[in-house]
Amino acid sequence: MEQSQVRRRLGSTPRERGSRNEASCPDIFELADGRFAVIGTDMTGDLRGQLPPDAGVASYERIVVISRDTLLHAKRDIPDF
Repeated sequence: MEQSQVRRRLGSTPRERGSRNEASCPDIFELADGRFAVIGTDMTGDLRGQLPPDAGVASYERIVVISRDTLLHAKRDIPDF
């Protein structure tokens, strides 16, 4: 995977969402190349077998789960296209 730089956070900071500890908080960032980076809980082992037949997880990919609150706070910053 090519290297990229974090351009901006999408949504509120973990502290603004009520987190008292920034060590384990989900977050979403837009990268300079237009991709998105997500900090969340790795649930690959639990969810891989539940994916639809036309979905897959490459050896270098992970299924990451974030809270609903994190995504809803980021919604205002996600581009339409």
